[in-house]
Amino acid sequence: MNKSEIIENLYKNNKFNSKKDIEESIILIIDSLTKALSDGDRIELRGFGTFSTRERNERISRNPKTGKSISIQKKFHPYFRASKSLKKIINS
Repeated sequence: MNKSEIIENLYKNNKFNSKKDIEESIILIIDSLTKALSDGDRIELRGFGTFSTRERNERISRNPKTGKSISIQKKFHPYFRASKSLKKIINS
């Protein structure tokens, strides 16, 4: 499901809100989550899961095309851990 499908589903289930209001709300939520993660914060949505960032250390890798060794700098990547209740719903 992509962002436009989420907006469409919310609009179908909540006719009292305009589609534009729903779209602006979704964009605001995503922007807030993105900013929190870029600031190094942890986001916990009870019953859904936790978003955080993890650090990847600097390392030496290879360019697959040339085989030449290249240095990859330290960076952060997003990490999601599902809650127990979400795992239970998915697996039942």
